[in-house]
Amino acid sequence: MSVGILGTGSYLPAEVVTNDDLVRLVPDADPEWVSRKTMIQARRFAAPHEAASDLAAQAAREALDNAGLEACDIDYLIVSTSTGDSPQPPTSTLVQHKIGANRAACFDINVVCAGFVFGAALANSLVAMNPTAKVLVIASDIYSRILDFGDRRTAVLFGDGAGAAVVGKVADGYGFVDMELVSRGEASELIHVPGGGSRLPASAETVANGDHYFKMNGRGVREFVNSGVPPAFEVLLKRADIDVDDVTHFVPHQANGVMLAELVEAAGLTAATTHLTLDRYGNVGSASVPVTLDEANRKGALKDGDIVLMAGFGGGMSVGAALVRWGGTSAAARASSTHA
Repeated sequence: MSVGILGTGSYLPAEVVTNDDLVRLVPDADPEWVSRKTMIQARRFAAPHEAASDLAAQAAREALDNAGLEACDIDYLIVSTSTGDSPQPPTSTLVQHKIGANRAACFDINVVCAGFVFGAALANSLVAMNPTAKVLVIASDIYSRILDFGDRRTAVLFGDGAGAAVVGKVADGYGFVDMELVSRGEASELIHVPGGGSRLPASAETVANGDHYFKMNGRGVREFVNSGVPPAFEVLLKRADIDVDDVTHFVPHQANGVMLAELVEAAGLTAATTHLTLDRYGNVGSASVPVTLDEANRKGALKDGDIVLMAGFGGGMSVGAALVRWGGTSAAARASSTHA
């Protein structure tokens, strides 16, 4: 039995924050420097009343519409987020209630920016266990709420958004070909938020120290991506018996445009079309892969039989890569008649 993507959706908040606008928040963030170092021109910030579940619900509705399904058709609902509405309850249950997916069993996962691909792997297993199941995989992050705007190295990179996909049975020969999931806990300090958990509970002291803010070792992350991601691709492609030159589309985590250009060269993916949304949306955490996939789908860029490599990488440190043979559903036809 083949399992694949039945439909995609995304939601980006209304507020556009350009590099010029960002100077109001990050005084030493020269717009030209931001563009040159990251290729990011703008990002979206959530409105004060919007939380991760709100963005997720919007993206979910778009994905359901694209798949031609109703919320009541969903059996499992997975939300990938590292910026959930609150520590408890699971953000997925809030999304369930918002969209009316009342039959769905719900749970959250947190694999930071690799979360959507890990969620897709879980969905693949759930459908393999129950061939009639429909799984809604959503990634939603609001990084603008945990950024230290006094640190231009991180504050200029991130935006807010959500992306989603419905996973279910597809025609034989299509869908997920194989996946590679990697975790490197010894590098976990490269990306972290120190405060707010059981190790360092939230307090006046942790807030005063800025422990509730996102922290990243940019150089260490770049080294991890350059040394750790291409080998994961090699393992995946070899196991799937697919040549790197046969990959039609590369849909990567939208971390940094300069770093992604280096990754494409290092991984030998120059023959593939690399899809980018970071110039307009920045790094939207675990949502960046499904947001970018949805845009490619709705533009009609993904053709029947195309090989798509989706890849997320981030905190943990973690890498998630999935090969998909596109098609086997009517999602592509529906995409041409719907709006992101």
